[in-house]
This record gives sequence, C-alpha cells and structure tokens, in this order.
Amino acid sequence: MARIEGIDLPRDKRIVIGLTYIYGIGNTSAQKILAEAGVSEDVRVRDLTPDQEDKIRAVVDGYKTEGDLRREVSLNIKLLQEIGSYRGMRHRRGLPVRGQHTKNNARTRKGKKVSIAGRKK
Repeated sequence: MARIEGIDLPRDKRIVIGLTYIYGIGNTSAQKILAEAGVSEDVRVRDLTPDQEDKIRAVVDGYKTEGDLRREVSLNIKLLQEIGSYRGMRHRRGLPVRGQHTKNNARTRKGKKVSIAGRKK
C-alpha cells in the first residue's frame, strides 16, 4: 500500500484518483504531479514500483498539503475575523461568506432550522 504525506492511498484505484485522497491535491494537481514524476495515470496504486512511489513522493513534497494547508486556511480565516472584515464577520456568525442569499436557503451554514414560537391570538 502506497503511503504518501501520511495518507494510505486506496490500492485498487488508479494512481491519478488515489492522489486526490490527499488534502490539497485535486484532479488537475494529481495529473501534473504524475507528469512531472513520469508515471502513467493508468497505473493502479498496487502496481506502483517503489521507485515510482519515491518519485511521486518527491514531487508531492513541493506542494502544500494536509496539515500545513489546513493550518494556513484556518489562520487565514482567523485573520479575517480579527481584522473585522465582512468575510470574517460572516465566518464568525456561521453564515454564507460568498454573497449567497440567506432568506430561504443557506441551511448548510446556518444549521438545523430553529422554529420560533407562534404569536398568541
């Protein structure tokens, strides 16, 4: 089993798909990594030679992935909150950050609906 950046890649998938299991590597990045390492995209993870694994590891080390990337993202959000920017306030309140409307939807960010007691007649 190939282990890259502390992640066990699934053995039965193609390497281009397996690399996307690493946080910070998507499909395009995986294709670039494999091209730079000189490994075919169609090779299954279980069929990788140790030499190919080492080449892929060397290329992936140049990317910001997993813990470093998560830390950077969280620090960026924390900075936005500290400086009091609009985006930071939206993060703090748990509302959509990128300009979406919140009158009807936005349940993913707002959480489960909380009903308000009805008016007495």
